[in-house]
Amino acid sequence: MASRFTGWKNMPIAAIIPWPGSTRENDRSSWRVLKPVIDQEKCVRCRMCWTYCPDGAIVETDKPYTTKSGRRYRITFEIDYRYCKGCGICAAECPVKAIAMVPEEV
Repeated sequence: MASRFTGWKNMPIAAIIPWPGSTRENDRSSWRVLKPVIDQEKCVRCRMCWTYCPDGAIVETDKPYTTKSGRRYRITFEIDYRYCKGCGICAAECPVKAIAMVPEEV
């Protein structure tokens, strides 16, 4: 399904979701100045970033990960940058500071 919006200037005011799934139809990556990067060594898989992300840009994947210290995780969290607008909520909510906001490279 093609997007019903033709750019951010044509989106509704106040972050209204006009129909189900409309937030997934729009690439918000051009809005970013900073982007989040997850340090998998620090991440404890608490799901706080996933819970608080307003755009569903943080994805839980079934990729096992073993830290350098030997701790094994069955899942990995990744960021789908198509939907990330760079708001930084994930970094602010991370209890172990495993997410850094870094400048977006053009």
